[in-house]
This record gives sequence, C-alpha cells and structure tokens, in this order.
Amino acid sequence: MFPAFLLKAACCCLPLVCACPVRAQIRLEGYRQSKIDPRLFSGRWSAWWISAPGVEDGTYGVCHFRKEFRLPEAPRRFVVHVSADSRYRLYVNGIPVSTGPACGDVLNWNFETVDLAPCLTAGRNVVAAVVWNFADKRPLAQISFGKTAFLLQGDTPREEVVNTDASWSALRNDAYSPNERPVFGYYAAGACERVVAAEYPWGWERPDYDASHWRPAVARIAAAMKGAADYPGWQLVPSPVPPMETDTVRIPCVRQFENVLIPGRFPAERAPVTVPARAEAEMLLDNRVLTTGYPLLHYSGGCGAEISLGYAEALYEDPVRGIKGNRDRTEGKHFVGYEDVIVADGASGRMFSPLWWRTWRYLRIRVRTSDEPLTIDDIRAVTSMYPLRRESEFRAEEDPVLHEILETGWRTARLCAHESYMDCPYYEQLQYFGDARIQAMITMFNTRDDRLVRCALEQGRRSLVPDGITMSRYPSSLHQFIPSFSLWWIVMGHDYWMYRGGEEYLRTLLPAWRSILSWFEQYLRPDLSLGRIPYWFFADWSGTPLGEPRREEEGDSAFQDLLYVYALRAASRMEAAFGSPAAAEKYSGLADAISDTMRPKYWDARKGMFADTFSRSDFSQHVNVLAILCGVVEGEEASALLHRITDDRTVMPCSAFFRYYLQQAMKLTGNGAMLFDGLRIWRDQLALGLTTWAEQPEPSRSDCHAWSASPNIEFYRIILGIDSDAPGFRRVRIEPSLGDLRRVSGAVPHPAGKIGVDYEADGRGGLRARIDLPEGVAGTFVWRGKEYSLKEGRRVMTVR
Repeated sequence: MFPAFLLKAACCCLPLVCACPVRAQIRLEGYRQSKIDPRLFSGRWSAWWISAPGVEDGTYGVCHFRKEFRLPEAPRRFVVHVSADSRYRLYVNGIPVSTGPACGDVLNWNFETVDLAPCLTAGRNVVAAVVWNFADKRPLAQISFGKTAFLLQGDTPREEVVNTDASWSALRNDAYSPNERPVFGYYAAGACERVVAAEYPWGWERPDYDASHWRPAVARIAAAMKGAADYPGWQLVPSPVPPMETDTVRIPCVRQFENVLIPGRFPAERAPVTVPARAEAEMLLDNRVLTTGYPLLHYSGGCGAEISLGYAEALYEDPVRGIKGNRDRTEGKHFVGYEDVIVADGASGRMFSPLWWRTWRYLRIRVRTSDEPLTIDDIRAVTSMYPLRRESEFRAEEDPVLHEILETGWRTARLCAHESYMDCPYYEQLQYFGDARIQAMITMFNTRDDRLVRCALEQGRRSLVPDGITMSRYPSSLHQFIPSFSLWWIVMGHDYWMYRGGEEYLRTLLPAWRSILSWFEQYLRPDLSLGRIPYWFFADWSGTPLGEPRREEEGDSAFQDLLYVYALRAASRMEAAFGSPAAAEKYSGLADAISDTMRPKYWDARKGMFADTFSRSDFSQHVNVLAILCGVVEGEEASALLHRITDDRTVMPCSAFFRYYLQQAMKLTGNGAMLFDGLRIWRDQLALGLTTWAEQPEPSRSDCHAWSASPNIEFYRIILGIDSDAPGFRRVRIEPSLGDLRRVSGAVPHPAGKIGVDYEADGRGGLRARIDLPEGVAGTFVWRGKEYSLKEGRRVMTVR
C-alpha cells in the first residue's frame, strides 16, 4: 500500500534518491565503486542478512523491517549500502529514499549506495523497509535464493549504527497474496497483488508508528562482497545502473463508465467518485499513450468492498483471434489484462500502489461494494523507467510523420529500458540479446549514457553455460537457449567498440566470444555448412514456425551459415585489434571459406538470389540481406540483389525485428533512399493508434517492442548519414540519403561532443551542407559517390 511513497511522490522525496551526491557519482568499474569504503571489499561485512520470524524459505511473502536510533546532530553525510532478496523499498523517517536491488543473479547480487543524510535529524530517527519475495509467482527476470532477506550496511563505522542484525524489528505482512489473471500469449512478468486492507500495518514506515508488537529480526548470514571471502551467500556487487526516473502524472480521461457518475474533469483533476452500497461499477481510463509505472489509487470507506485495477495495452475487437484493431477505439471492444485487487477496510484516506510497476494505456477500475459506499478520492500514477536523456536531433519539416515516428520509437525504447533492456514491458520484461543489440544501438545514437549497453554485455557473459553458449535472455530464473542470439551478442560487443571504444573492457569478453564460436564450430561439416543447430534458432517473426529460418532436416540453412559468418567477421576484427592475431586469422579465414561455398550451395540463377536451403525451393529477404552484410555479394551486384528481394512478392519479407538488418543492407549498397518506402509498416501502426511500436505487424501480441524502433537509429545513420568510421567513433563517415526531402538537419551525441549536420538540396542533385564535428574528430563526407575530407569544427560546402 505504501502511503508515504505515493503521497510524497510529487514532492521532494523521490528526487532525494536521484540527487544524492554519492549516487550521482557512481559508475561501474569492474565490481568497484569509488564511493565505497575500501574495507568492505575484503572479508565479511558487519551487517547481516535478516529475515522476519516464521517466514519459510521458498514461500510468497511481504515483510517489514524497522530500526530506531539516535544521532547527536544531523549528519552532513550518512552513506549506506542496501539490498534484499528479492526486492526492497527503503524509507528514512517516513520518506522513501531507495528501491531495488537492480536485477542480477545470486553470483552477482546488486546493492544500492544511498546517502541518507538529507532525511536524518538530530535525535530520534527511524529507518524502515518493505521487502517482498514472490517465490514462484515472481517475474521470470527475478532470480532469487528463495530466502526472503534484507541487508543494510553502513559505509563507515559511524554509519554502522543502522547495520542490519537482530536489533532490527520485523513483521510479516499477511495482507498480500498473489493475484493471477491470464492474458493472451506468452507471459512472464509475474503475478499481480491482492491486498486486504484490514490486515495491512498502516503507517509502518513512519516515525510515530508503534512497533512494540513487532518481533526481533532473524539474522541469517553476515554479508560479503563478491570475491571477498569463501562465501555461500549472495555475492554482492555495486549496482551498475542509476535509480529509475520517476514522475507523477495525471491520467487524462475516462472513456467508458457504468453505474457511476463521473464528476468534473476526473481523472485529469482530483474529484471524488462514489459507488453506492451493494452496487457494482466500472470505469475505463485512457492514458492516451502507453506507460510504465505505479498507479496511485486513493480511496475511502466501503468496508468489504473489492476494487480491481486492470491494465491493458489495448482493447480487443476479437479476443479469440487476438485482433485489437485501432487502439484509440473502445466501443464494442473487450478488455483483457492482468489486475491488482484491493479489499477495503472502511477507513478514510487509504491509498494503494503495487509493489512492482505495471504497464498500461487503458486502466480499468471495477468496484463491488458491500454494505457501505466506497469513494475513490483520486487516481494518479508515478511513471518509472531508466533515466535516458535524448541528445539526438532531427528536423525534416516537409514530412511531420517522420518526427512522429521518432517520438513513438523513443517512447518504445524508453518503456523497454528499466534496470536492464527488456523485450516488452507488459508481457515478459526479459532482456533478450537479439533485441538488446538493437536497443543498444538506439541508446548509443541518441544518448551519452552507455551503462545499459555495458550491463547487457556483462549479463551476456554471466549467462554463459559450460556448453559454450549464452542463454537467450538474462537475467532469467528459467533457462532458454536461442543460439542465434549468442551470435548477436558478439556483434553487440563489436557495435560498442565502434561507437564507444572500451577495448580494455571488451578484451575481457574475448574468451566468452571464443567459446560461442567454438560451440558453433563443432556443428561445421566437411562441406563448410553448419549442421542443424539445436535449441530454438530464432530468426524473425516472418511466417515460419516459431520464427525459425527454413532449414532442411540435417541443417542445410543459408541463414545459419551466414549468421555464423557475420559473427566470425565481427570477432575477427576485435581479435586483431585487441586480442589474438592467431584467433583473428582463424576467424577471418573460416568466414572466407564458408562465404566461398555460399554461391555454389545456395545461389539460384533463375531467381537471381540466394535460396534458403540446398533444395532452392524457398527464398527470403533475410538470407539475401545477410549475404550482402557478409560481403558474399558486393557492389552493383549487391545493389541489384537488394532491389530484387524487395520487389519480388514471392520472397519471404523481413518483419519488424529483421528490418534493422534490411536497412543496413540499404545503407551498405548505397540505397539509403529505399528507407523511405520501407517506412510503411510504421506509418500503418500510427494509423492504428499505436503509441509504441508493436512486436510485429497485425495481429501482434505485444504493443511495445523496442526491436521495432530501428528508425531511431536509421534516421540518423541513413537519412542524416552520420556513422562511425573507426573504433570509438574516432573517425566519422557522413553519407546522407535524403530521398525527396529538400531540407533536413540534426545531430547525434558523440563521445567527444556532438556531430551536427544541416542539408539543403536543390532538387537537381546539388547539396549545400553544413557539418560540425567535435574537437579531435575528422572524417569523410560522401555525396553521389564522391568523397570530401572533413576536419574538426565547422565546414560548409556545396557539392553536386
């Protein structure tokens, strides 16, 4: 229920966490942070992991912990390190100061570092926390020992007065139980909550709360940092990500309601809505755009009334077939979504917010009262997502839809970025490495913050299994393998190298990449074709069963072979630059050898393109795109091939995910202007009222999938033409593709500053270009096949 968190969310409380001077300076450097006392990196900590009495391991539960202490004066600095299994929210004197821990695994268990000083006073103080472990009902991305536990460690001896041990008080909160309601398609984001208000310990976090009936906490095991000791517990590491960005917002409007009167401009403005005794009422609220965060429901009275909050990305025209239709329309449509349930206790001024954030555009409130009326005093929300700051710019006034595409894509990318990248915020909340490669590129083209990119690379390493490949997604408490995603993870490392550098860090990933390539090599047959790769070899949602490429019984798959070549070439370049010359030579030699066999095995002269299998009976854009990206075909032949596969309607097309690679083939072959015609799938989704990009064209399970937001890369890389031409973006290559646009300008962030461009085409092949490069950065400008050298600073040129 957490009234303090909600009541004060719009005030100064939440920003205290983000503005904390220690948190602001945290940066991941291996497992060390500069603002942690060095003594904590060796041996056991003096703080213990604590639990509440009577809480059994492996069971669903919510617990509260409190510690009262006195200070002679208000401190100027009071730094602590805090964590829990599975999640916590920490309060100081009733003020929320931290939530976490950021998702990880038991061998890399994150803790947050927080300065409590802004909330402390001279005299009596109270530190309190709510901790929850949803056991087998938790989100799949939540790894856990299954032991509900909390930890708080003072950074230096002066802060150790608040160390967790048996001096803390504890209470199990029996108001909570899991609430599960099925949705369509694969779901992995965990159960919602059912909360019985009469059993809730209201005010537990406040200093004036009477906790005399609470019992002493149970000390489980002294804490320790990863590698600091021979230690069987949670291997603690500093959190690699900052606190999530939060903002209190109003919900704009009611779209439907039954058996209730809607006053004024509710819910855009606060106004009470009363449901009479022994009645049922329903309201459908529309946020107008998809969002992620915590709803804040204020209510009074209605003892025994049941309130449900349902969450949906869209309503359904045909639930059986999964048809949603226009997302803006609600008439005659069906609500399908998960929901939280609250049983009211009759008191006034109650408030509910779920422990974990939700995803919704449409929020349905259902009320069933008993013998008393219930009043909904207000409904608001606190949005929550990773604090990405967009620093890219794009202006093309001739086509306003381009800006709408960018805004929708940016919203999609933001909602799919929390403590890690995630495929979708509604259904799964899992970081898949195939998705994450595209998400990382969106991050690097639009922001200066590469922490999530580094985090995704690191979690790929952590997911590596002894067989030699990564899991398809991580963190995840349920293993799954998509071997193609292991290869995309290697290429994501190459992307990071090209756009941010980081050779010293990437060198540590070379053994993992070698392991993956070696795992694939075991399936290489004498004819240099891969045998049938096991597990789920996902390619794209393009009409094949489970999204896999067309393959024959023994393998015989051009997609498999070419994706392996693609990763071999990326690994070879990195090995040559900062790894092993012998490994680089091996990988490049193997890639060349496999490439040389592609035409004899897969080329179909009649169609003028590569077939999917030896039988040459099926053709896809995917295989031919990879052939272009791998250099199997080059120059004019590659350009002609690209046109054939996009013009031939018998060729299986790329869906939303693989259009990223189709667009790269456009750029590589000098056909960037084809991007404009390829925007139809995004224009179609806008016409359907989507406010984020769907997983695939209709019908789509998920309405928010960041792998579909590739225009937020390609508008800068293809239309503006700005791209890296050397590792670390140390050189730039600018080759614009304006299509029919006459005036375009924009900029992308660069490690040394910002790259800005301004173009004005004369319609006869001429172009006036203004280009601004950061200090120390040089490069090349390309127009109509002719190259011009660029130096740091501003250059204005007219070219034909």
